[in-house]
Formats: sequence, C-alpha cells, structure tokens
Amino acid sequence: MSEIVISTLAERPELGDRLADFEGGWPEFILHDPIGNSLLVRVYDLFPEQCLVATDGDELIGHGASIPFVFPNEHRRELPDGGWDRVLVWGMADERRGHEGNVSSALEIVIRPTHLGRGLSHLMLQAMREAVKVKGHRTLYAPVRPNAKEDAHQPMTEYVEQVREDGLPVDAWLRVHVKAGGKVVKVAPTSMVVAGTLADWREWTGLPFDQDGDVVVPQALAPVRCSVRHNNAVYVEPNVWVRHDL
Repeated sequence: MSEIVISTLAERPELGDRLADFEGGWPEFILHDPIGNSLLVRVYDLFPEQCLVATDGDELIGHGASIPFVFPNEHRRELPDGGWDRVLVWGMADERRGHEGNVSSALEIVIRPTHLGRGLSHLMLQAMREAVKVKGHRTLYAPVRPNAKEDAHQPMTEYVEQVREDGLPVDAWLRVHVKAGGKVVKVAPTSMVVAGTLADWREWTGLPFDQDGDVVVPQALAPVRCSVRHNNAVYVEPNVWVRHDL
C-alpha cells in the first residue's frame, strides 16, 4: 500500500498542471464566484511555498492554498465581513503593490471524495499551518465553509454556536480547525457572492428557478434570491472566520 505524502507545490511544481482537472468537493455554483475565478489560480502560481499537494503513490488526492496579506493596517482593522472573496482581493492587491504579508489566510483544502474519512483534512491543515509558520507568520486565518450546515434558513450565527457533548462544533470542518487549535472569531456574512441569469442557475443546479423569492439549493448555506422579472438570481454565502495562533 502506498503512503500518502503532503508536499508544497514549490517542492512538487510538476503537479501544478494537474490541479485544474482535479475533481474536488465544491458545489457547481461556487465555481462561478467571479473573484475566485479571476484570482485563485494565481495564488498557486505566486505562492507555491504555501500551497499544498497530497499524493497517494502517483495519484493526486488533495490540494490546498493559503495567501499572505497585511493585517492589520490603517485600512484593515477587523477581519472582513466579505470573508473569502475579500481576503483573496487583499492578498493579491498586497502582492501587486509589493507589500509583504505578515499573516496568511487559508483559501481552500480540497480532497478527492474517494479519500474522505481518512483523516487527510487534519493532515492538510497541519501542513498548511507549518508552511505558513516557515514564512515567519504567526497567525493563519481561515474563512471556513461549514458545509455540514443543512438548513439554509438557519442563521450562521446560530449554527456556529451548536456544539457536541464534548464541546466541539457539530460542523465537521469547524471541528477540524478547532481540534487543530483554531478559535472561532466571527461570522463573515458576505464571504462569497455568486450571481447569474436564471438560465445559469438552472444549468448549475438542475432546479427550475421560475418563481420569485428564496430558492433552497442543495449544498448552499443560505437561500438563493431569485427574481424572475430581472432574470437573475444571487447567492450570498456566509462563512466563519477562524484564527490559528502558530
């Protein structure tokens, strides 16, 4: 049986070309976040030393990315309500301006579905913490997507308060972070924004999108707001900011 190995992309640059074809766990509609579509691929190009690849023999079974950014500064006093989208913009803007980040934010950890349940998420997060620490950063933030949240109408502020008998979060991804030493800081209510025509949403979800109002979409953490008159629907996803002190 082969051994699972986690490396940085800087150590395994030959795997970079395989990332685009990786089948991960993101729902289809999330792949149409315009900020992610524009900027995420550049993170792997610009910061390979803090991007991860996991292999099982010759098979790529997971990857992850984090981005450095400057925080706090005169304009950034608090973690942004815009969560994932905003920190990605911050990090790329800092790089473009030549500002060296003093902290980092996780952006994604994606695992091949066939390898879920093997503890790889814990190993990937630990490897990400170590990669950031090597850069001299003492804090890793993460706008966590609590993908076990099933009730789209339940406020995220309420969901994050739910814990098991052992005091750990009921949500599996939040639990991974807390068990690794992370602390829940606050909800990012507008972490990702995905907008499209009704035809777009029908293609992404297989749902009719033929009535005004909220539409509950599988794997969406909040309802999608549909307007037949304006021929569009908008999804605003809440995430949860977690801080790791390294």
